Amino acid sequence: MEQFQVHGASKRRAGGHRRQVITGANASGNLEVLVERVLPDLECQVEVATAVTGFRPIWEAVIKEFFERASPGGLRFSINDGGARPDTVTLRLMQSVQLMEDKA
Repeated sequence: MEQFQVHGASKRRAGGHRRQVITGANASGNLEVLVERVLPDLECQVEVATAVTGFRPIWEAVIKEFFERASPGGLRFSINDGGARPDTVTLRLMQSVQLMEDKA
């Protein structure tokens, strides 16, 4: 099991007022993402827990690109990975931001 965090700066606070959401499912080839609005407005963080070791540089590249695209200020993402590919990681992270920004 490999666990690590990636911290980033955001250009803006993520929209919406939801406090937390969950997307995905921790299953083979997928991942579960818990998002919480708990950080200062211009900070973001992703915590990764994966059974697939040795891919941290790829995770970091995908997450940093996500920070640039989504600008998820104020959000902390906790990922439980079931062997997801990078495109699935990006999809789930973008979905979770969308859910946070939707009107509750």
